Formats: sequence, structure tokens, C-alpha cells
Amino acid sequence: MADISIEIAGMRLENPFIFASGIFGKEYSELYDLSDWGAITTKSLTYHPRDGNPAPRIAETPCGLLNSIGLANPGVMRFVEEELPFLDTLSTRKIVSIAGETEDEFAKIMDALSPYEGSFDAYELNVSCPNVSRGGMAFGTSAELTHSLVARVRLCTDKPLIVKLTPNVTDIVGVAQAACDAGADAISLINTIVGMVIDIEHRKPLLGDRFGGLSGPAVKPVAVACVFKVASAISVPIIGGGGISSWRDGVEFLMAGADAISVGSAVFANPTIINELTDKLSSFIDRGEFTSVRDIVGVARG
Repeated sequence: MADISIEIAGMRLENPFIFASGIFGKEYSELYDLSDWGAITTKSLTYHPRDGNPAPRIAETPCGLLNSIGLANPGVMRFVEEELPFLDTLSTRKIVSIAGETEDEFAKIMDALSPYEGSFDAYELNVSCPNVSRGGMAFGTSAELTHSLVARVRLCTDKPLIVKLTPNVTDIVGVAQAACDAGADAISLINTIVGMVIDIEHRKPLLGDRFGGLSGPAVKPVAVACVFKVASAISVPIIGGGGISSWRDGVEFLMAGADAISVGSAVFANPTIINELTDKLSSFIDRGEFTSVRDIVGVARG
């Protein structure tokens, strides 16, 4: 078998595939061992529980999926009591995704999790959240806001910080550079793209909150381009994701410059896709000119 292990932000992963935040749930453990993933990422946590957006929350599109979940989650304290014990049973790397409406809330979540940091390996900062103290502008749409947030939470922990960026910006490279300058240990690209579906029979948006985040195959070319651009400008590792539905998609991201690969919507269609991804990636390396997955990273960039 080919060597498909990687190291990212000081963490060794047995394979480069990471279970994405918005999709992960412990119910998948009833189907297979979740430790088959190189890492898993929890759903984004806020300090207080959130019910999320009004229904409907999901809408299919011809080449993807729109979701408007609205960060529904149990809040940090219930997460510690109800979810963290399950994470302790997994031998893979665990990444806790956090989200806040202010820098103070991000810091407050990390302070609450601080006594339990032995149960997970890294934080993912979901910077697609609206910063209510700055008029609702999403942190990740501004290099200034991103730098300020990352610098603030960098003081809260020695754990690796992975910053997940939104593609809904004019200059994603500048935002990525700002996150790195402030202390990010890795950059995750990309979060979903804003979209909408209209219910023509009822003459209104189908989703309860009107807009949703588009994921699935439709966004893959956008995500690959973002990885390619950012990889040329920063020195920290990149987690690439967006529209991956096969091992070949994963190799595209690696060749564009990603060090690891985040898989989300594809798990809906094929919950055990991780077995196919790792097996086929190993076979690809075994039959080609590469000796390990690390040899693939960035080869398309020349």
C-alpha cells in the first residue's frame, strides 16, 4: 500500500481526507469506523445553543445542494457533556469548529473548551459568521476583520488554528494572507457559495431563510481555483474542499496545492465514501510516478 499519510499543522493524519464540519454526525458511526478518516471536524459550535434557521433548510440543485441550517448546535457546554465523550472514542484526529458573532464570543467558546483540549487536536474557525459588532459583515469577507479575529483567538490556545475561508469575497488571497500573518496554522478552502432557489409555484424563495450555501460538484472548479491561487501566496498548509465526490476530485485539489482534502456533501450520497477514497488514492500512487501523497501536492502549479 502506498503511503497516504500527511502532516498538517503539526498533526499526523493517516490519510489526507477530512470529514467536513457541516456534515459530520456521530450517527455515521453506526455504519463504519469513523476513525477511517484522517480527521473529523465537528459541526460549528456557538457559545449558547442555537435552533438554526426556519424550515425548509435544504434544497437540491442540478449539480449541488443548498443548505440554510443556520449553525444549529447544542452550545458549547452541552457539547462538552454530550458530544465530547464520543469524540474520545475515536482514534483519528479531531477538529472542533467554532463560530461566534463577535471576537469575544469566539474567545469565550475557546475559554470554555480549554479544560478539555486533551480530547481534540485543533480548532477550526468558521469565519463566515456575521460580526454583529461591525454591522453584520462576515469576518471572512474582510482581511482586516479576519486578522483581528485570528490574532485575538491565537492568544487563547496553543492548539493548531485552522481558518476556514468563505469564497464570497473579491480577494481570497488577501484574506488568507491576513489570517496567516495573525497566526493561523492552516487555511481551509472553501466554505459554501451563497445561492438561492425560487419556488415558482408559490412565487417565493424555497428556503426558509431565503439564501443558502451551495455545495456539491457545482462549486468544485471555484474551490480548486481558490486553492491554486492561495497556495502560491502563503506558506502554511491548505485544506482544500468543495464539491469533492471522488478520489479523482481529491487528487485535483492536491495537485492545485492542497495538503489535505475536506469532504462534505458527497457523504450524503455515499456515507462510506472514505473507504473508496483511500483505496483508490493508494492505487493511483502505486501505479504512477509518486511514492507518497506528499509528492502530489502542488505538481500542477509547475
